[in-house]
Amino acid sequence: MDDYLSVGKITSAYGVNGEVKVFPLTDHLDRFYDLDYVYIFEETGKTSLNVETVRFIKNLVIVKFKEINDRNEAEKLKGKLIKITRDNAVKLDDDEYFIKDLLNMKVYTDDQKELGILKDVLKTGANDVYVVKTDERDILIPAIKDVIKKVDIKERKMTVHLLEGL
Repeated sequence: MDDYLSVGKITSAYGVNGEVKVFPLTDHLDRFYDLDYVYIFEETGKTSLNVETVRFIKNLVIVKFKEINDRNEAEKLKGKLIKITRDNAVKLDDDEYFIKDLLNMKVYTDDQKELGILKDVLKTGANDVYVVKTDERDILIPAIKDVIKKVDIKERKMTVHLLEGL
């Protein structure tokens, strides 16, 4: 497993002083206030950027990095993912998981029949929905306690109880 987690995607430059607009990829928006530095990965390698300021406008985060001081430099970051180390990630509850740890996990029914592979996580208003690819089709599984019985990150295995109609 890769030791970095994506917390946002830079969508564009903002203003003329090197700020960037970031679309958050985390449920914990306040976590941006706690970031001292982040990583940007490119073909040439990894770059560490120090976070100078953070503020919010609507559903976007406006971030100023100490190393980026004008709009042209900020524009070069467009489309890049902002990543942090797992050590800097928010602490999750026992029944919470990082999406990247769930993707491509094998999914089994509670009678140990292999159902398929978890391919996507859909964010809905009430609860997340897991998209499991089977041999025949995709199955949408609500991420609720009545359905998700066990998640083993190390073994890359999830056990589910399929409700009638799934």
